[in-house]
Amino acid sequence: MTRRWCRAAWLVCLLAGLLLALTGLAQSPAANRAMVLTLDDSINPATRDYVERGIDRAEAMSAELLVIELDTPGGQVESMRRLAQAILAAELPVATYVTPSGARAASAGTYLLYASPVAAMSPGTHLGSATPVTLGKASGEDANSEAMRQKMIEDAVATIRGYAERHGRNADWAEQAVREADNLGAEEALDRNVIDVVATDLEDLMTQLDGRQVALADGAKTLSTQGIELVREGPGWRTSLLSLIANPVVAYGLLLIGFYGLVFELASPGTLVPGIIGGISLLLGLFAFQVLSIDLAGLGLVLLGLAMIVGEAFLPSFGALGAGGIVAFVIGSILLMDEANSAVAWPLIGGTALIAAGFLLWGVMRLMTVRRRAPLAGREELIGADAVALGDFSAGRGKVLLHGERWRARGEGSIHDGDKLRVTALEGLTVSVEPTPAPWEETR
Repeated sequence: MTRRWCRAAWLVCLLAGLLLALTGLAQSPAANRAMVLTLDDSINPATRDYVERGIDRAEAMSAELLVIELDTPGGQVESMRRLAQAILAAELPVATYVTPSGARAASAGTYLLYASPVAAMSPGTHLGSATPVTLGKASGEDANSEAMRQKMIEDAVATIRGYAERHGRNADWAEQAVREADNLGAEEALDRNVIDVVATDLEDLMTQLDGRQVALADGAKTLSTQGIELVREGPGWRTSLLSLIANPVVAYGLLLIGFYGLVFELASPGTLVPGIIGGISLLLGLFAFQVLSIDLAGLGLVLLGLAMIVGEAFLPSFGALGAGGIVAFVIGSILLMDEANSAVAWPLIGGTALIAAGFLLWGVMRLMTVRRRAPLAGREELIGADAVALGDFSAGRGKVLLHGERWRARGEGSIHDGDKLRVTALEGLTVSVEPTPAPWEETR
């Protein structure tokens, strides 16, 4: 009966897989469709991945146009550059549309608008403030920091001017937006040739784009958008997961969970659960730090600090390794966190450091307690142990009963059978003994 049910389940899975595959193969080309993506978050590795995958899907379905509904405060420079490259290299036209009313294409969003073959905005939206900024720097910047900032600005100016000249837009205002953080509303941006279209909604945008010629990587293309079908592709679970782990604070927490999970697994082999959770968390944390712009020295200090804290448990150094590990951990954590995440990160950093300090203090106290205890085995444990004479000693030599065993012994003075003795030394397999003082003698 069980085997029959297994076969039935296997057949159901096989048929379901075949149906899904045939459904994908049976999808007809969609040249009369426009795919619509929604980018209403900061430009980061997760949103970049979402748009890049959307471009690939739109190309696979032979869509006429890809529309990106944009509302962003900005984002990471590297993610913006890679996303702009994907838009410029796309085989189909990409229209970036700042919507709804009240939305903005600030900072990195301005670059994406300039890089798109079609730049459109809703009434009541704005773009600009494209000056690159570096978070996490100290207030006292030196000459090298100022020179680096100037290099970043010049690079940004060259980038946005290249996008503007590619699509025949106002390159002078683009430079002004970078150098002076200037902003424009939708109508003024249209008047100054910064954007191509001001549209109230998607239907209005499609109507205005019909018959417009746009420049693509492989040549010009005339759009046919009259009566086009709009297909929305919202961010899925993949984008949500990437957005979650691409947060520096979350990545930092995953790194800690992963490290200590592996340590607990190594300390108790065969438990499996800490090892599995630790391995997954560590890989996710390292992936997140890979896509984030982080200080590698900070990450190295965090890992070194954690290794030293754990090393204190295996190589007791009376707190030297642990204290050094805590210092390295805190300094590395500060270097990892930028200004945007420092308010959230400080409690996490402080809490983790305090927990590590508590374990370190407990470990040192336990070590001191153990060192003060009397030995329970070995040569040291025999010194001071009680023994009983087995017969009278002759010429200072005889036998004693020690811990249930017969030992050769030597001692000074008169020692008789049954006398209670105390071990004072051990040489080879012979113990030196002396009579145990009477209680009143010890008191005196």
